[in-house]
Amino acid sequence: MVYAAGSGDITLSPESKASLLPRTNRHTLSQSDRVQSFASITVSFFHLSPDPRDWGLSLYNDCKEPDDDLHNPNVRDHNTWGPDRGLANIGCLLVLGVGLITLFAGYPIITYFTRTALSNQGGFNLGGINASGQIPKIPGNLGLIDTDTPSNVFTKPSWNGGPDLELVFSDEFNTPGRTFWPGDDPYWEAVNLHYWQTNNLEWYDPEAITTQDGYLVITLSQKDTHSLNYQGGENKFCFTGGYIEASVSLPGVNNIVGLWPAIWTLGNLGRAGYGASLEGMWPYTYDACDVGTAPNQTLNGLPLAATQGGDTSQNGVLSFLPGQRLSRCTCKGESHPGPMHSDGTFVGRAAPEIDMFEAQITGDPLTGQVSQSAQWGPFNAGYIWKNTSDNEIIPNPSVTVLNSYIGGVEQQATSGVTTTNPGCYEGETGCFAVYGFEYITWIANNEVAWTLNVAGMGPDPAVGISARPIPQEPMYIIMNLGMSTNFGPVDLEHLPFPVHMRVDYIRVYQPSNARNVGCDPKDFPTADYINTYIEAYTNPNLTTWKNDFKQPFPKNSFLGQC
Repeated sequence: MVYAAGSGDITLSPESKASLLPRTNRHTLSQSDRVQSFASITVSFFHLSPDPRDWGLSLYNDCKEPDDDLHNPNVRDHNTWGPDRGLANIGCLLVLGVGLITLFAGYPIITYFTRTALSNQGGFNLGGINASGQIPKIPGNLGLIDTDTPSNVFTKPSWNGGPDLELVFSDEFNTPGRTFWPGDDPYWEAVNLHYWQTNNLEWYDPEAITTQDGYLVITLSQKDTHSLNYQGGENKFCFTGGYIEASVSLPGVNNIVGLWPAIWTLGNLGRAGYGASLEGMWPYTYDACDVGTAPNQTLNGLPLAATQGGDTSQNGVLSFLPGQRLSRCTCKGESHPGPMHSDGTFVGRAAPEIDMFEAQITGDPLTGQVSQSAQWGPFNAGYIWKNTSDNEIIPNPSVTVLNSYIGGVEQQATSGVTTTNPGCYEGETGCFAVYGFEYITWIANNEVAWTLNVAGMGPDPAVGISARPIPQEPMYIIMNLGMSTNFGPVDLEHLPFPVHMRVDYIRVYQPSNARNVGCDPKDFPTADYINTYIEAYTNPNLTTWKNDFKQPFPKNSFLGQC
């Protein structure tokens, strides 16, 4: 076979046909000869050498490439497959295996033992969501500290000479048009009921409360509703210890009697307006097992001091309280929210009350005042607490005096009465005054009004009771505006309806090492107990625990019931 030079055509001579047939005397060419022969024929047609070795790519078995061993499992090259590489492979597999086991088995176990309970941060529900699971709408303002709170008030000195206090909660009420039906707001909820316990003349209605012009506004109006002639409002938020203050402009004018505006706190195990939740809870603050937990503070007619020298309107009887429902005397196995003392007894639990203020118009001439008080149970003999100069401290007696009311069969009261700024009423100049209390010093007009030292509520051997501690319960905040003849005369003819209590802000401070905001703290839990008896906390028509709610008091060891 011959290629004609300079042509791509192949021409066969007549003799070439024979060359296609087998020849018996065939000459065998070596590999090199075949290559040279082929090269001599094709050199003018191809630009590469016919030998692949000249290209740098050998296709023959006599040339070994670096990755040949990877494709040949029969190779035993100890330099390539040494122990280091094997250990690395095994180590990688172990890491992957441990990672997968940790992810799908270890992580759930670790999470179970290290998780913490979700908090509502003092709000309405978990994470501050409302009753329908939605985020309440206070645009850009879902933290415990209001974004409108000035930074220069984030800390303040203690009124009692203790460590500086840090802001833990605030509401500046700057967002207009907020509503307070249950679930509308992350921190406050208005009630819809008649506050029969104090014979109020108005119906509390959420429609009476809103935010306007940078204030929380609670309105009391002359309006027929629910068979009553007046409509008012009440709000609530929980904290334990520290200092709470509010800037308030009082309703009406400073010389017409009858309005009852108040900001106060109550232990979370009792619900204001829901009588069944309060029976045997208010106004106790007690952690002892003795006659102080018994009905009427007596057992078999003793002590005598509890049967005489008490309430003059009740033949001298000291107490009509039904006994402390959740006392330290509660028998084991009975219903109690806990916690337990180291000796195995329950911690005495209750719903104590501390009032930031209750405003009143009284005296001759009529003068604006605020009563700032705490309520207690069980009671001292004759309701007389140890009000020595060490336990009762009034820096300015010209503006603050002790309240002449000290108690009755339903409560014992420690109260100071302070003259208000006469201009800080909506019908006067409308200015705002700061009120508050720090456990347990009361503030009026942004000054110390009076202090009650805890020794004043110490043991009283005359009635066989132990000390009543400053409340350690989580306390929720209540703001309300109403009227009641229980609190004093009501001049319906001259009261300038509608009237409004305006609150510029509410702020809560605590020491940095004693922060405790929320309604279900670990040391004084409330949530499980409330949920167990939720109807008592949600049905205002249940006025008593025993008779209406049909629930027994837990058995009491002091009464021999265990």
